[in-house]
Amino acid sequence: MREKTMNKISVCKKFKKGDRVVAITGNDRGKAGTILRCSGDRVVVQGLNVRKKHVKKSEQNPAGGILPFEQSIHVSNLKLCVAEDKGVKLRTRVDQNGDRELYYKLDGQDVTYRSLKNSNSKKS
Repeated sequence: MREKTMNKISVCKKFKKGDRVVAITGNDRGKAGTILRCSGDRVVVQGLNVRKKHVKKSEQNPAGGILPFEQSIHVSNLKLCVAEDKGVKLRTRVDQNGDRELYYKLDGQDVTYRSLKNSNSKKS
């Protein structure tokens, strides 16, 4: 609903569907999960920010009742989870070809995570 009112929607460039992330703030701080879907600068993570919804009886849900579901989380509250549910900070840099890439530091070494599309390249 919020996305429809905005003219320009920012896109999350650091995380993609299927990435494993850990929450760094909020009630679920320290918990890890997998990204289910991305929407602008918010993502839905499996097992994080779980809320409950009261549902009426219907054909799809004949019993009705209270159902748990995951609410979206802002990307600033997440870090990439590499190993052992420990978050790492993603940084950007430009490689020799002029393409931008995401990397993180692990034990003093730079580890390339993935490359980003170069949006500033000129078409000739």
